Amino acid sequence: MEAAARRFFTSPQFAVVGASQDKSKFGYKSKTHLRHNGSDDTDTGTAVFAWYHAHSLPVTPINPSRPNIALPSKTYNTASSSSSLPDPPSTGLSFLTAPPVTRKALQEAKSAGVKSVWLQPGSFEERDLKWAKDNFENAVGGFEEGTVGGEGWCVLVDGDGCLRAAGREVQRQKL
Repeated sequence: MEAAARRFFTSPQFAVVGASQDKSKFGYKSKTHLRHNGSDDTDTGTAVFAWYHAHSLPVTPINPSRPNIALPSKTYNTASSSSSLPDPPSTGLSFLTAPPVTRKALQEAKSAGVKSVWLQPGSFEERDLKWAKDNFENAVGGFEEGTVGGEGWCVLVDGDGCLRAAGREVQRQKL
């Protein structure tokens, strides 16, 4: 899984399925969670996709219910689905949705030609992770070797190390 996590971060672009500003949604995490995991320049609670922004990575939020997601320093237009991304095969998808939503979004991502996915803790059931491993060139998730987090492979916990392992310079910017 460590190799898969490293490969994930070689993607030229990223998208976060389920990015949200709704505090009741899974795709929302507090500034405390982000601060705890290395992004200490946050000043408000924000969606998990802010990790990608804070690390200067090209990211698109995917949320069919919102036209955009706002961070303090930038507002991002959302894509309604992985098939509406400019270049799905070059985009690594991170999933922050409930398992039934993830399951449907994984099938759509496969049809769109996405090659690399990262299933965040809580976003999948074991059958979803198995399906992702069987249907994508690269899939990250679960508890296989390498994760430093207690909940499984998580971009917020494992991302910095994986970025470095992928040869990407970690460049932080304010949210």
